[in-house]
Order: sequence, then structure tokens, then C-alpha cells
Amino acid sequence: MKIAILSDIHGNAVALEQVLEHISCKQIDTVLVLGDLIFRGPEPQKVLDLLRSTSALILKGNTDVWITRGIQKDEVPETDYEIMNLERQWTLDQITEEDVAYLDSLPTELSLSLSETMSLHAFHATPEDLFEVILPSGSAELFREKIMTNQQAAVYAYAHTHYPMLRYMDGKCIINPGGVGYTFDGYTQSSYAIVEEEKGQLRVSIERVSYDIDQVVGMYEKFCYPNAELMKQVLLCGVHPYEVKLKSKGTMSYVI
Repeated sequence: MKIAILSDIHGNAVALEQVLEHISCKQIDTVLVLGDLIFRGPEPQKVLDLLRSTSALILKGNTDVWITRGIQKDEVPETDYEIMNLERQWTLDQITEEDVAYLDSLPTELSLSLSETMSLHAFHATPEDLFEVILPSGSAELFREKIMTNQQAAVYAYAHTHYPMLRYMDGKCIINPGGVGYTFDGYTQSSYAIVEEEKGQLRVSIERVSYDIDQVVGMYEKFCYPNAELMKQVLLCGVHPYEVKLKSKGTMSYVI
């Protein structure tokens, strides 16, 4: 079994097309998407169309919840609440009620057999909370408590942080594929993971894929996206929005 794991597309259809093309050359059996499909990107409808044209297994992320039920005030910094709601409304204006229902119907986790003796447990942030941030620098205790809750699994796949990561603990593997739409590790290429089990052997890799960032930056301007300047800098610098704000002496926050 050979699986491609991607996440955090965030409405970046240009990047998604390049990643799907990259995957097509890898003899993949299953594509697994860990959520955050359309919010904060310039082409939400095209992303949904691309994903639904595949046989990918798709989970729900925190920003998918924001699209379907709104952003609650305690989920974002007060200074970001108004602009993020404008971004949400812009996104809703690009998609249909059927699309919203589709996002709402997505599951939040799944278990997948890699072989008769090896399984993978997948979710967006943690099995209990779509919004919880578990950074790569987290302690072993934190990963055991928050990520490795399914004791039967040999591999755990989570996302949300936009930091690609492979970590091995207690004879098991933890994977974060990073982000298709944008990453926060300073490396502006898209990232995704490949997991392969063959005859009891596990092979895992993080793949990086180039795409036309300038084209996407232009779309934020062309489509009059709210908060366009911030999102353009996130793409161009490959860093979290709070780092962009810090450089411009703005407010720091860890909203993903």
C-alpha cells in the first residue's frame, strides 16, 4: 500500500494541480487529504472541483468548520475577527450551498489499513480537537497524549501546523505533511508526504513541489481578496501570518 497524504490546500488550486501531477507519477494507491481545503485562498471552487474529480479520501479541518458554521470570537484574536469574517464571506460567495453541505459532511478522522499488521490513524489537528496546535517542537509526552491516542495504529498523520515533519517514537511513526497551499518553514514549495508499506517495511518521505507563486499572488489582487496583502506575503515568504505581522510591527497571533 502506497499513500499520498496532503493537507492545508487553502484555496490554492495552482499548487494543488502541481501536487496532484507530482503524485500521478508516484504509483500511489490512495490519496488522503487532512482538511483545510478552501479558506484563505483565491480559488476555492476550483479546489473543490479538483478534489471531487479524484477518488481521494478527504477529512475536515478547522477552516472547513469556519466556512460551514462561522468563526467564533474566542477562536481568533480580537484584532483579526473582522477581517477573517470578511475573508469567510468572500469564500462563501465563490461556492454553492451544495459545496457548504459537502464540507459539513466530511469526517474528522479515519483509520486506514496499510497491511494486515499495520494501520494509519489520520486527522487534521488532534483526534479530539480540530483547532489544537501541536508543533514539531512539542514534547514526547505531548505527542503521546494528543496524537498517539489510537494505540492500535503504527502510523499517525496529522496536519494543521503547516510545518512538514517526520518523527519516530515508541516504535511508531508520526507524520505531518505540511501544506499544499502554503507552508510556514520558510521554504515556499508545497509539501506532502508519501507512506509506503511493503512486506512489513515502512518507507516515509516528505515531498516538495514547486508551483507558480507569482500567479497565485496575482489572483489575490485580481479577485479583490480581503486581506490580500497579508496572504501574499505568507505565500512569498513561506512563513506564518504572525511573522509577517511581526515584521510590520503588527499584532502577533497563532491563527492557522
